[in-house]
Amino acid sequence: MTSTVTALFREDFYLSTCEASVTAILEDGGIELDQTCFYATSGGQPGDTGFLEREDGSRIPIMNTRHGATKDVIVHVPADGNARPAVGEKLVLHIDWPRRYRLMRMHTACHLLSVVCPYPITGAAVGEEESRVDFDMSETIDKDEVTAALMKLVEANHPVYVQWITDEDLAANPGIVKSKNVRPPIGMGRVSLVCIGESSSIDSQPCGGTHVSETQEVGAIHIAKIEKKGKENRRFRIRFGAAENPAAL
Repeated sequence: MTSTVTALFREDFYLSTCEASVTAILEDGGIELDQTCFYATSGGQPGDTGFLEREDGSRIPIMNTRHGATKDVIVHVPADGNARPAVGEKLVLHIDWPRRYRLMRMHTACHLLSVVCPYPITGAAVGEEESRVDFDMSETIDKDEVTAALMKLVEANHPVYVQWITDEDLAANPGIVKSKNVRPPIGMGRVSLVCIGESSSIDSQPCGGTHVSETQEVGAIHIAKIEKKGKENRRFRIRFGAAENPAAL
C-alpha cells in the first residue's frame, strides 16, 4: 500500500534534514515516509542519496530516491543488506548535501543555457560533474561564445525563485514550455515555474527540480563540447570550472 507524501523539497530547496515517520515498506525494501526532503528522480535530475537515522543512532543508507506509481508517492531506496525500519517508526532524514547542492547548481546552469540558446529542448540530463542539454537546432554556434554569455548571467547574480500556477493556467499558456518532448510536472493541481531575474525578466519555465537561489551560486561553468546529434539536433555539455582550466568547484 502506497501513501501520499509531503514533499518538503518543493517548498525549500535548501532543506537538508527533517523528521518523518515510516508509512510503508515495499516488497523490494523501498521505504515510504509521511514527509521527506529527499528529491525523487525526475525531469533529468537524479534522486537524492543520504541516510535515515534511527532513534538508536544507527543509519540506513539511501542509494536513490524515486517516484512510485504517481508523482505524489516517493520511495527511498536503501542499500542492500540493511535493516528495515518498522511502519510508524520515527526517523531523521539526512540528504547528501554536497551532492545535492552540486545538482542544484548544475540544474540552474541548464536553465541559463536555455536562455542563451532559445531553441526547443529535446532532452536533458543533470549530473554532478557534467550535464547535457539537447536542442532542436541546426545553427552552428561557438562554444566559447556560449560560455561567455552563460558566465555573464551567472555573474549578474540574478535571483532564482519559484512561482506556482495551476494546471489550468499552464494549459492556457502552452508557450511557456521549452521542452519539446517532455511534459511539465502536472497532475498535482499546481505547477512550479522556475523564474530567473526580477519579475521573471530573464526566464520562466515549468520545472519540478531543485535550484539555487541566485545565479552567482552556480559558479564557474563552461561548455565543454557541442555535438551534432542528427540534422537538427545539437547536444551541449556543461561542466564546472573555467574553460581554460576546468576543475570541480
